Amino acid sequence: MIADREHFVIELAEDQPVNDIFADGRDLYLEIGSGKGEFISQYPISHPQWNFIGMEMSEKRIRVCLNKLSVEKNPNVRLLREKADAGIAKFFLPESLCGVFIQHPDPWPKRRHHRRRLFQQDFLTALAGIMKPGAQVQISTDHADYAAWIVAEFFKSPHYLCLQDDPIQGHGNLDEHVVTWFEREQRQLGYPPNFMLYKRI
Repeated sequence: MIADREHFVIELAEDQPVNDIFADGRDLYLEIGSGKGEFISQYPISHPQWNFIGMEMSEKRIRVCLNKLSVEKNPNVRLLREKADAGIAKFFLPESLCGVFIQHPDPWPKRRHHRRRLFQQDFLTALAGIMKPGAQVQISTDHADYAAWIVAEFFKSPHYLCLQDDPIQGHGNLDEHVVTWFEREQRQLGYPPNFMLYKRI
């Protein structure tokens, strides 16, 4: 486990971008909030031509992700233990991400906590700055109110274009959808996910 952690978990020097970790020139994709690691351990296996960063703030969840990763099966995966917010641009070079995946972010349902929600204008502006033009951001949430909030925030941003006729859809927009533990649990409770898909203009 120690060796796996040393291999997978990124330790950045001051002002060092994540992009330096992979020196092979392959397209770079980011998952924000890797949770229990289902997506970051499975999806990259189907896309060995791409590199993936799983960004997760919780040390406990980093350890859970490590239990699902192996150097042999996931050579194109690394984990970054950092909080995702409007400061995300300090970790990546400008216009360097080819795609972003954000699945089931914390909805902070109480009105007094809405300011803690990930999707705010300053975050979307920072994210746009590190995405290549044409790169897509794919989002899912089982929380209907948060889905509406996300759509409203994207609508206000000049940096994105919705790629769905209906901004909120009930089916996955990935070429192969990875069902996470959280999605499975929420479906069983009667809360199916809502999917959104946007393109960086």
